[in-house]
Amino acid sequence: MDSSGAPSPPAARDELMGAVEQMVRYVRRSAVTGGLSTAASSALARLGREGPVRLTDLARSEGVSQPSMTQLVTRLERDGLVRRAADRSDGRGVLVEVTAAGMDLYRTRRAERAAALEGLVAELTGPEQDAVRVALPALARVIQEPRTRPPVDNAREKHT
Repeated sequence: MDSSGAPSPPAARDELMGAVEQMVRYVRRSAVTGGLSTAASSALARLGREGPVRLTDLARSEGVSQPSMTQLVTRLERDGLVRRAADRSDGRGVLVEVTAAGMDLYRTRRAERAAALEGLVAELTGPEQDAVRVALPALARVIQEPRTRPPVDNAREKHT
C-alpha cells in the first residue's frame, strides 16, 4: 500500500520484494561461524530465543516434516549444539534444548548478522537510516502481533 492506503502498483511491489530478498540473503550469508545450513541455523536460533521445545513442535514451527527435523536435530546433537531431554510434563515426549556451545554459536552468528545489517544501514543517508530504524521494528511488531492478515502456512514441507 502507498501512503494513501491504495494498493501498491505491481512494479513497486516487485521492487520492494526484490530488495527484501536481497537484504535477507545478504544478512544470512554474513553468518558464517559454524558452517551451518540455513535450516540448522534457523532451528538453533529458534531454540536459542525460545528455549526447549518438543521435536514435533520444532518441526512444525520450522515448516519441515518430523523425520526431516529428527535428522537435523541428530546432526546438531552430534556437533554438540543441542541435546534431547525427557519432557518432565510428559514422559513420552522429548524436548530439544540448546547446549552452552550451541548458545555461544547462536550468539556469534546473531552478532555477525547484526554487524552485516549495521554495515548496510551505515551506507545509507541520514534520512534513509532514520526510515530503516523506524520501519524494521514496526514490521517486527506487525509480524509478532498479526491482526487482520491470515497466518503464514508453516505446515508446508520445506527442504532442510
